[in-house]
Amino acid sequence: MTPRELVIAALDHRETERIPYNLMFSPPARHALEDHYGVSDLQHHLGIGLYFFACFGKPLYALPSEYGPSITDEFGVVWATSYIDRGYPLRHPLAAPTLRGYRFPDPTAPKRWANLPDGLTRHAEEYRVAVIGDLWERAHFLRGLDALLVDIYTAPEFVHELLDAICEYNIATLERMVDFRPDCVFLSDDYGFQDRLMMPPEKWREFVRPRLGRLLSAAQNHGLRTMLHTCGNVTEIVPDLIELGLDILHPIQPEAMDVFELKRDYGRDITLCGGISTQQTLPFGTPEQVRAEALLKAEQLGHGGGYILEPGITLQADVPLSNLVALVEAAREYRRK
Repeated sequence: MTPRELVIAALDHRETERIPYNLMFSPPARHALEDHYGVSDLQHHLGIGLYFFACFGKPLYALPSEYGPSITDEFGVVWATSYIDRGYPLRHPLAAPTLRGYRFPDPTAPKRWANLPDGLTRHAEEYRVAVIGDLWERAHFLRGLDALLVDIYTAPEFVHELLDAICEYNIATLERMVDFRPDCVFLSDDYGFQDRLMMPPEKWREFVRPRLGRLLSAAQNHGLRTMLHTCGNVTEIVPDLIELGLDILHPIQPEAMDVFELKRDYGRDITLCGGISTQQTLPFGTPEQVRAEALLKAEQLGHGGGYILEPGITLQADVPLSNLVALVEAAREYRRK
């Protein structure tokens, strides 16, 4: 089976001898593997089944040598640049809980879409995942996380207005994105801290769930699968995500949730993606330990289908090359017993 076919089988909860895998790289991890394998296109060389594409925003990894110490994204958020990761917000454009005077970027602006066709042509045989943006995460990039968490209690009408506006923006992006024939829509929208949700679950259901439901429905109306990235412990809302029809939950961090319990309780209803420790095994373990964990997760979480092997978050600069290679080779070589 091709990498694309393996992804589709996982989504259909069909057990296969091999399982699909996905790897996301920070620049240092990517460069280390490119040098090791002597290639410039890891996506193709490693047989990674999911190809993610987007049309907007600042470069995901904006290098200080190219952009200076900071860069402003299309929403007006000022980011610190970094050589090793995506950086972090320095300034938020919404200094007060109001949208008065703020203007969202134009989701249909031609320059946002100009570079997509060539890139997609090179990846026509992979499972294509359209990144449409973020919702709650975009809100706290605009306002600041601490301020927004206070706003849900002190300025709830503003939070509703802000999330509605972001939702509409993302739906407009999605409606244009379908012209490029994706298989799946990806939303990056962290809801969890390491040990709990960022907010009480009833607040998540009040503010986030209705807009997330609209986004997922918009994708489903086009016959597209859906994938949600949310780090941290989101166990309390997994039943909600299933009710909304989410197809893939990414990247199930083993430090934050019991991934085997997730598989047991919800593995028939949703595809799980992730599960390899990026806080312990990958940065601090031996190559043998990395390989053993990858094979264990592949065997147990892949039982019955519904699993895509992946680290619990993007591979960072702290992962030794030997461990990166051990993970890649385990993912490529695995065969179900």
